[in-house]
Amino acid sequence: MDTNGAIVALSALAQNTRLETFRLLVREEPVGVAAGELARRIGVPQNTLSAHLAALSRAGLVRGERHSRSIVYRADLIRFRELVGFLLEDCCGGRAEVCAPLFEGLTACGPSKAIADV
Repeated sequence: MDTNGAIVALSALAQNTRLETFRLLVREEPVGVAAGELARRIGVPQNTLSAHLAALSRAGLVRGERHSRSIVYRADLIRFRELVGFLLEDCCGGRAEVCAPLFEGLTACGPSKAIADV
């Protein structure tokens, strides 16, 4: 990921509804959530959610797939990993002992199968 891609992704996440939507989709991997159900669970009108999903899609953080009459959205865990990798790329000047607390916090919950398979 380059700087511009990171800025687009971080900008997409820098809004409450979009961040909440993305986090919910990460929790629901690998199944995803239909658009109508997603709107209900987030508590926003479907047309409002559609605009937020468009911003997340442009950033490459979510993708939708048509299933019959609905669209099921999923988090793009590969893009998410690229974003986190970009943020941590130069962590602590390569000094692992300085970054250790950060990485311990990231693994405290244990990787889910969906993330481990990415």
